Amino acid sequence: MSTVLDGVRPDAVPPAAVKAADLLAEAARTGSACPPVRDLLADGDLETAYAVQQLNVRRGLDAGRRIVGRKIGLTSVAVQRQLGVDQPDFGALFADMAVPDGGEVSAGRLIQPKVEAEVALVLGRDLPHRACTVVDVLRAVDFALPALEIVDSRVRGWDISLVDTVADNASCGLYVLGATPVPLTAVDLRTVAMTMTRGGETVSEGTGADCLGSPINAAVWLASALAERGDPLRAGDLVLTGALGPMAPAVPGDSFEARISGLGSVRVVFAEELSEEGDAQ
Repeated sequence: MSTVLDGVRPDAVPPAAVKAADLLAEAARTGSACPPVRDLLADGDLETAYAVQQLNVRRGLDAGRRIVGRKIGLTSVAVQRQLGVDQPDFGALFADMAVPDGGEVSAGRLIQPKVEAEVALVLGRDLPHRACTVVDVLRAVDFALPALEIVDSRVRGWDISLVDTVADNASCGLYVLGATPVPLTAVDLRTVAMTMTRGGETVSEGTGADCLGSPINAAVWLASALAERGDPLRAGDLVLTGALGPMAPAVPGDSFEARISGLGSVRVVFAEELSEEGDAQ
């Protein structure tokens, strides 16, 4: 998928960025969160933060993982306020991050998960232009799906700045897609209404307009940003366009369902933790 990532080598990345990447990779490997990495990088240095992200993505590819698309983060003003940031970011989605609709996330698979409801887009055409337009995106999208993104931070206590979350692959965790594709001719993504419940209780609400004015606008931003970096979106890519409302923390035993008007619903369950007695049986 990527032309930029093919050239990412540890010896071409600043030593501080390599150290930050190592900390985040070790946190992911052990399931034990690390301190913020922003102190290792220049304050507000997004280019180096993306170099950290790319280094760990490259390591994933070298280990046999497969990129299937991108996620846009921090598109909702509500989520920006929750995390104290003021602009979107992006990260890479791997095939092994997918959880089936209605599926279960095993206890301990993530460090400190939170769930948000989003619109997912699947592309039928490349988006190679640096100044991508709404028309370009509308022509390129094959279909839309309801989605749950299960975000996770390798940084302890979600104590993150924009630099931290960019370096941490935009706080990617897992994702769940609905099963019924909907063409854009059948739905106005700006006006869709979202309700997300946890155990039947509403924990998040929003509309398509809460995602940079429309999920299409978010996709335009992403396509332009990636093309500018020489790593454009391609036909077949999955794009998670960003939260339609506030994210909600998840603990073992929780079940989440999001309903998005015009797109349908999507569910996920977090497995109960086994007791020591259960582990021994």
